[in-house]
Amino acid sequence: MTAQQRRRPGRRPGAVDTRGEILAAARKVFAEKGFDKATVRGIAREAGVDPALVHHYFATKEGMFVAAMQLPITPEQVIPLLIDGPREEIGERLVRMLLQVTAEPETREPMVALLRSAMTNEQAATMFREFILHALLYQVADRLGVPHLRVEAAFAQMFGTIMGRYVLKLEPLASASVEELVELLAPTIQRYFCG
Repeated sequence: MTAQQRRRPGRRPGAVDTRGEILAAARKVFAEKGFDKATVRGIAREAGVDPALVHHYFATKEGMFVAAMQLPITPEQVIPLLIDGPREEIGERLVRMLLQVTAEPETREPMVALLRSAMTNEQAATMFREFILHALLYQVADRLGVPHLRVEAAFAQMFGTIMGRYVLKLEPLASASVEELVELLAPTIQRYFCG
């Protein structure tokens, strides 16, 4: 048995970027298997580390996905934002949050890059779809007692807005203020949650 085979899994000796290697492994495994079929154990195996070390850096698979894809928001941030607070203001909270997150280039660019990839690459589409549905949309729908179709329709409306505003750069949508768009879109999004 070689020294490499005897080495115990876990933190690696030396100045190795273990977190970075786990993220690289996560990107590869998520791309190959999609969000649902990827496992912490499989990602740990790909990175050559113990699964406990993966949990040390990333509390959940969802958190690892967000970090690997460089998403600016997490389910842990979005779900409470939507379900805590008056139900009659969900549409406004959702629209405002998405428009504020995408207003800054450093938070918008990773999200738009993933959306573009999902439109042209089936693996990226599967990965993004599974994450959005299972880690976010269905969690919100089930906690609020709203049919999945309604929450998916609200997401599709906002997806179209983000694509029109930042990818197609439709005018005057692209140059409209956040407040103008909140006023325009919030009642429609609200109807999906309460209509």
